[in-house]
Amino acid sequence: MSDQKEFLSLKKTFFYNFFPSKEEEEACKLDNTPFVVTRELIEIRDIYPPPKIDLKNPWQIKIKVTSYEVEAGALLIPYIEMFEYILRYWTLDLAKILVNGCGVCVQVWDVTTDNTPKKYEGERVYLWKLCNNDYALSCIELFNSSRLGVGDEIGLFWDPRSSNFMFKLLSQVTLEFRTKNNIP
Repeated sequence: MSDQKEFLSLKKTFFYNFFPSKEEEEACKLDNTPFVVTRELIEIRDIYPPPKIDLKNPWQIKIKVTSYEVEAGALLIPYIEMFEYILRYWTLDLAKILVNGCGVCVQVWDVTTDNTPKKYEGERVYLWKLCNNDYALSCIELFNSSRLGVGDEIGLFWDPRSSNFMFKLLSQVTLEFRTKNNIP
């Protein structure tokens, strides 16, 4: 997208409140409870420009599918990649919903076959936060129709033009190899 317009991109980060206000300090003294450090998702202007999406090879997130992902029907997206390549294009309100533990319905376009892309949407296609602060893109129908298996490599990116995930199966482990090595 280097020759295209710039998209609004504000980096999301956590602001930690380590020091209580005078009111919080007094409330803790009255209740005889310790002050609890809190964190809040905020937006900041990044001193660096957002990552450019190369239209010839836009797959910013590459994932080798694991057995856990196959069983769950969900692709795991690491925390860093979620914040760097996806959440920076979301509104702060929507990002807070996701970060606070609620699932967010999204749309996924499978562009593995360029001439016939397939769209996945609805309540069964959603992002959610895992307990380790990574994220999961759940789409069982995508796993089934693409016949995703352990060892397959997929590419994923958030398209800020359409506010959708774009998915592509980059390489697939052969059925013969899976059978020979007892891989699902």
